[in-house]
Amino acid sequence: MNYTWVSISEFVLHCAIDTQQKSYTTPVLVMVYLVTLFGNLLVILIIGTNHRLQTPMYICIATLAVIDLLSSTNIIPQIVAVLLDSTATSYGLCLFQMLLVYYLEAVESLLLALMACDRYVAVVHPLRYPSLITNKTAWMAVMLLHFSMALFLVPYVLFVTELSFCNTNILNYCFCDYITTVKISCNEETKYLVMVSTTSIVFGVCPFALILLSYFRIAYAALKISSAEGKRKVFNTLITHLLVVGLFNIPLVTSYILTGTGVMLSAEAYNTMVIIGNIVPPMFNPIIYSFRNKEIKNSIHRLLTGVKNVTRNE
Repeated sequence: MNYTWVSISEFVLHCAIDTQQKSYTTPVLVMVYLVTLFGNLLVILIIGTNHRLQTPMYICIATLAVIDLLSSTNIIPQIVAVLLDSTATSYGLCLFQMLLVYYLEAVESLLLALMACDRYVAVVHPLRYPSLITNKTAWMAVMLLHFSMALFLVPYVLFVTELSFCNTNILNYCFCDYITTVKISCNEETKYLVMVSTTSIVFGVCPFALILLSYFRIAYAALKISSAEGKRKVFNTLITHLLVVGLFNIPLVTSYILTGTGVMLSAEAYNTMVIIGNIVPPMFNPIIYSFRNKEIKNSIHRLLTGVKNVTRNE
């Protein structure tokens, strides 16, 4: 097969969406981003300024807010720019964006599993929780998540730099995406996509299975609670957490594993699953993990009303 080799200095993003859909998709995305921005910044501010909230659970929640903020900022402005016909992006920025997408997705998946384990110990082994889960343990675990994903990202960095392009530099996607980039390259080796399936299993399927196992044990422990109201609160929390975790994990893992194993998804199906998995959970996470929490609600009230924290003897 004869190839026309293209020297890539930029990629052109082509978001397959008609004019009528653009008219309402763009403002919806802007609204989603502003809500995500406000919610996660507020969570970071509240936890960062209230020493009573600087505990292992809240350290994880604040870390989740930072990741969600970075993830949304990495993706949504790019999609909006493409919808407004600013379609060209430089080669270096495009590669950085696609690698950052994978990095943040994997770290968030691991962090959600860590948070589920934290709740498991708190509910099932409450007496051992203070000695097992400390601020130092939480920070070390968070740093380990980042370090492990940084190591796993090295093959992607090498693979991306190996890719050669021919005939086109147009990515049929709304932002820079690794799989889409591989598909327009001239490299035909399967290793470039098999790596996606491997990453999805290690950083997607395994953490999700751990979350399900932890929540199952928490639910089992909740059944022993004598208070009907106590049971209701526990199960309500578990269900809402699982909905958001599922909304994050299931679309991403499904799209990556299927594509990595050679299953051909339509561009629309693949785009929809990846975009939903990346932009919807960051908007809901502050509500699910933070704003329903009594301590954070009280802190927000004090922040908005200007009431100072009062130390009380309990």
